[in-house]
Amino acid sequence: MAEPRVRASARTPRGAALRELTLVRMREFLREPEAVFWSFGFPLLLAVGLALAFRTRPPETIRVGVLARGEDRGALVAAIDADSALRAVPLADVAAAAQALRTGAVALVVVGDTAATGEGAPAVSYTWDPTRPDARAAHAAVDAAVQRAAGRRDPVAVREVHVRERGSRYIDFFIPGLLGLNLMGSGVWSIAFSVVSARQKKLLKRLVATPMSRTQYLLSFLLSRLVFLVAEVVLFVSFGVLVFDVPLRGSAAALGVVCLLGALAFSALGLLVASRARTVEAVSGMTNLVLMPMWILSGVFFSSANFPAVVQPVIQALPLTATVDALRAIMLQGTSLTALGGELAVIAFWLVVPFAAALRLFRWR
Repeated sequence: MAEPRVRASARTPRGAALRELTLVRMREFLREPEAVFWSFGFPLLLAVGLALAFRTRPPETIRVGVLARGEDRGALVAAIDADSALRAVPLADVAAAAQALRTGAVALVVVGDTAATGEGAPAVSYTWDPTRPDARAAHAAVDAAVQRAAGRRDPVAVREVHVRERGSRYIDFFIPGLLGLNLMGSGVWSIAFSVVSARQKKLLKRLVATPMSRTQYLLSFLLSRLVFLVAEVVLFVSFGVLVFDVPLRGSAAALGVVCLLGALAFSALGLLVASRARTVEAVSGMTNLVLMPMWILSGVFFSSANFPAVVQPVIQALPLTATVDALRAIMLQGTSLTALGGELAVIAFWLVVPFAAALRLFRWR
């Protein structure tokens, strides 16, 4: 049976109908505390948690076990402690050394015994697990410290310059990624579940009799999303800049354009997911199927360049990848919109095509 087509009557201007529908969408959102929390509260809590976990802090001291007797112990402890990155931990016997290595109390054990050589120089052996990254670092640092204490002189004078610049920290990398992730989650999840919930409650069936087209109905979701988008982006970016000193080197207008296009693209994707789904369980599975690959592949938590080159064309074609890359370029590098043509084209594609498909596939019942 053909689906009835609904057109706006002469008594109800299209603009008025679209305005009322948009207001309804906004009221629905505000009346759901869970939706407000997941859109505004959760991203901030996640940013705080990861910032604390990856906060800027001095290098950790590597604990090194020392198993030696008499003067050998004192010499080795002094040589190791001379390096500020190392800390010597004297050990009583072989059993204590094995226990310290097994439990991770030390990264490496240095065993010294002057009597083992005929020339009176201490013989040093290292006991360590080469599969442990901290043990490899400890081995190199301890051996250099012991050899320098024994009189080794480096043939080349080396000068070190330590640099810590805003924009190179993990929190600087993560904040734009989390912003893109939040745009995707708010757009797809909230819209998809709202549509399917209304369909399951038979509300969409009643709307068929109203002077409203499916275009107006679907557009109302996009417009209501834009209203909350401003508060969402301003709050989140301000939080990152003020609390974590995340740089915003590019134009705020350029950042707003990318957020606007990204939010619309993800909202259109949410409408497409919900265009035929009849139950919350069905739309939940479809939404996870759409979003989970982007969670993993799009470079939110780590660089997408870590994946093999053969899958890079697919990754770069994902809307979240384009959104996150554009946000990072603007915030961390100060890139202008004109230099982000490729990313903007990908986002625009995911806005136009899913929305057009949703218009064609959408069913009231």
